[in-house]
Amino acid sequence: MNSENTQATILLIYTGGTIGMIRDSQTGLLKPFNFARLLEEVPELSKFNIKIDTYSFPEPIDSSDMHPGIWAELAGIIGSRYAEYDGFVVLHGSDTMSYTASALSFMLENLGKPVVLTGSQLPIGTIRTDGKENLITSIEIAAARHNSLPVVPEVCVYFEYKLYRGNRTHKYNAEHFDAFHSPNYPALAEAGVHIQFNTAAFLPMPAAALRVHTAVNTNIAVLKLFPGITPQLVQAVLHTPGLKAVILETFGSGNATRQPWFAQMLEDAIQRGIIFLNITQCAAGRVEQGRYETSSAFARIGVVGGSDMTTEAGVAKLMFLLGQNLSTEEIKAQLSVSLRGELSQVI
Repeated sequence: MNSENTQATILLIYTGGTIGMIRDSQTGLLKPFNFARLLEEVPELSKFNIKIDTYSFPEPIDSSDMHPGIWAELAGIIGSRYAEYDGFVVLHGSDTMSYTASALSFMLENLGKPVVLTGSQLPIGTIRTDGKENLITSIEIAAARHNSLPVVPEVCVYFEYKLYRGNRTHKYNAEHFDAFHSPNYPALAEAGVHIQFNTAAFLPMPAAALRVHTAVNTNIAVLKLFPGITPQLVQAVLHTPGLKAVILETFGSGNATRQPWFAQMLEDAIQRGIIFLNITQCAAGRVEQGRYETSSAFARIGVVGGSDMTTEAGVAKLMFLLGQNLSTEEIKAQLSVSLRGELSQVI
């Protein structure tokens, strides 16, 4: 797909995570390696006609410690250097990678270049690491151009030979190299002997210039329903000080208990201005409010159906929209439409 002869330029951003570790020859302990010496650790990269610059966070961030302040910093780095590079590769711990990919997709409005997040299950300094292949192919994808335009104009996750839309991914396996799935949207590319791009699945190239958003509001909650959930628990969540929005992780196609107290608590909270987004607990499929009697009350009282959004995308989208100083009704309207390819048609 890359028909260009000019050298592509890539910015490799290291936030932290397993991929950036090597084993100390003296102590045997794993430690972060110096990404300024990247070609020494991964000499295969020298065979590409790609100029790779690196940026490392001063202190590597464990994936479990990722937070919206880091998302804003990442978005700012990409925005400030957007004109200098053909693409960006973000090395990130796998545990919260889908959250970061989803957040960046909303923060980088009108993105027209690839931002590829990748990592590994084993450190790059171990013999059986998956890190080298993930890194090498991510850089190749980020550098791919056709007719002078980037091939992939969106935020993606690359792991174990598959490229996915970032805000459609979910980490489903902590043991296998094949750690991520995109159950409701096809892969954007598959790497074999050649990288096969599924161009029909890409977002369209934007006509407007990049806009970087860094304001978010984290006053949200995720309420996962389960058989036997009590009024006391739900009340405690819905009366959290400062709460602005709640993701309801519901059963099946968006269903919940028909106990009268439950719908009444939600309706009371909606009257106080709290926004509810209905996302299914199922790994695949979508919310269809009103398909069954157990979800018919949601549409009546004003719960927004999340279609086939992941919880990770729902969290990022709510934080993003709440940070834009929109009215409650404007936020509800934006939740129901696809802003960055994060959901399919709402039913």
